[in-house]
Amino acid sequence: MDRLRFGPAGIPLSTPRKGTIEGIKQVRKLGLDAMEMEFVRGVKMGDALATQAKNVARENDVILTAHAPYFINLNSDEREKVEASKRRIYETARVTWLAGGYSIVFHAAYYGKVSREKVYENVKREMKDILKKLEDEGIEIWVRPETTGKDTQFGTVQEIVKLSEELPHVLPCVDFAHLHARSVGGYNSYEEFRKVLEHIEERLGREALNNMHIHISGIEYGPKGEKRHLNLEESDMNYPELLRVWKEFDIKGVVISESPNLEGDALLLKKKYGEI
Repeated sequence: MDRLRFGPAGIPLSTPRKGTIEGIKQVRKLGLDAMEMEFVRGVKMGDALATQAKNVARENDVILTAHAPYFINLNSDEREKVEASKRRIYETARVTWLAGGYSIVFHAAYYGKVSREKVYENVKREMKDILKKLEDEGIEIWVRPETTGKDTQFGTVQEIVKLSEELPHVLPCVDFAHLHARSVGGYNSYEEFRKVLEHIEERLGREALNNMHIHISGIEYGPKGEKRHLNLEESDMNYPELLRVWKEFDIKGVVISESPNLEGDALLLKKKYGEI
């Protein structure tokens, strides 16, 4: 990736006529340069629209990413649910690749009553299947399990980095708000932010820091972790220190705002980052 780019999770709220194409154009008008396509309720984009999105994104120098559907659990004890989850990840990757996209993210699994080690092996096995299918079809895109906001969900930094070490075309999606909520108020200082990027660089090398995919927002949390997303200025998220760490490590890639005000916080982050 050429630089650190900023954009909203979905079509900007200020877009006059809703739709992916208009959303991409609005991102450019706002002075942003990335947009995440939200397939969280299902992958409903046809191939023709994906190809059109690719062309419009290139014309406007906007990098596209995608969030796969929420209904994914690669550790389900029901085989049909696992297979449906794999189809959703595959379809997200295929359509996003057709749209010229950079990477896709998904919440991989729930632990349930299985040991964490066993869940890791289950997720890894199912992801191997998905990656093989993508490779066989010539689909090249970063596939990214995301750090998650509750302790019931598979997705610690260590788990996601380990998967990225052991599987091809896999890198982390680091959701710093989720890390903060999952640890019930941790991961909110300069040193803690540094440790995340140090761990990624140590285990995955500079390539990972040059190809980051980050989610950020304010977040409300309780004893069990994530409750809901908030705007940055209405939360305790220490984003100024986070921006300092990003600048120190000279990371590149995409930063996606998942705050309720979407482009508002994307613009805030881009402006503050540029001032450091």
